[in-house]
Amino acid sequence: MAPSTPRDSDPSPDLLVEIVETLEAHGLPTDSYQLHDAVDVEALEQLLASSAGDVEVRFTVEGIQLAVTHDGVDVLLDEPAGAPD
Repeated sequence: MAPSTPRDSDPSPDLLVEIVETLEAHGLPTDSYQLHDAVDVEALEQLLASSAGDVEVRFTVEGIQLAVTHDGVDVLLDEPAGAPD
């Protein structure tokens, strides 16, 4: 069976739900932000689906920095002051 491709007009409900659930798990209520202001979930889904290698996309929603990969959504902890860039 060939892998499915993302729909042109619909972001993956799974990725969208995973991002929202990750934000909620870190104390950010869904009514306190507009996710589309931080990231285009459809474009993110297409990028991950079209990549043959390891891809990590980072973005911040209301002070919570997320990293999205093929494996899922992770919250990145703040680096300590003086840490190299």
